[in-house]
Amino acid sequence: MSATGTRSVFVAAGGVRLHALLDGPGAVAAPGDGARATPGGVGRAAAPASVGDVLVLHGFTGSAESMASVAAGLADFARVARLELVGHGESDAPDDVATYAMEACASQIVDAASALGFERPHLIGYSMGGRAALAAALARPERFASLVLVGATAGIADPGQRSERIAADRALADSIERDGLERFVDAWMAQPLFASQVRLGSEALEAARRQRLGNRPRGLANSLRGMGAGAQAPLQDRLARFEGPVLLVVGEEDAKFRAIATELARALPRARIEIIRDAGHAAHLEAPACFARAVRAFLASTAASALGDRP
Repeated sequence: MSATGTRSVFVAAGGVRLHALLDGPGAVAAPGDGARATPGGVGRAAAPASVGDVLVLHGFTGSAESMASVAAGLADFARVARLELVGHGESDAPDDVATYAMEACASQIVDAASALGFERPHLIGYSMGGRAALAAALARPERFASLVLVGATAGIADPGQRSERIAADRALADSIERDGLERFVDAWMAQPLFASQVRLGSEALEAARRQRLGNRPRGLANSLRGMGAGAQAPLQDRLARFEGPVLLVVGEEDAKFRAIATELARALPRARIEIIRDAGHAAHLEAPACFARAVRAFLASTAASALGDRP
């Protein structure tokens, strides 16, 4: 039986130090400089060797903690690493905005996977983390076995809309540093995009608020300036580069991102859409059991297909 539990690790990746939480079989013995064990790890059964490892990326204002439900649904099935992107959680939050550019972030993700000992992981990303996952997979398609994108886009293709978003994100970044994190977080969580999360209940929403307040103003502000949806170079014309399986997960109530998922599915060679009922933008949070079933089936199918392709 492999060692199981949760482990906190720090890895060097693209000139920054990133933090991750590892869950599932082998997590306690996982590599990483400056690693420290975290309490509360739960023993789990060994994962099938053929499924492989899973690297999970949170959304803007998120952290490894915010993706706990994803890990909980998969940690008896695979080794899972919840990586905190630059500027978030306990990862570095440098002053240099260039460190946050999506190209730099994609390189950091690839480096972090290697440092964690993940040879060719499955990559799961939510919202901003989905954009980052897609950017990493398109930059180095041979490094990832599959993609699961939750409420994600390929950036903003229209030049006018992109310019407007850049201006809006820069203004928002300035307001975070000027007015403070608490005011920003309360306004961020009040957006209509997240209205469906009321079904989670007041305790869960307060926990999410505390998690967001654990970030640093500089990190979130520079994240908007460097890898916001406007600042990111659009990826639509490169989508055919990733030929691996892709699962596009979208909440049934998230009309905007259902339309975006349809567009992505047309352009990605091996993509399919999974609509999660009774869920909005954060489908993995609002319907964790349904999300876990969909992802587990996708990963099992991907692993079986890979075994079938071997000579």
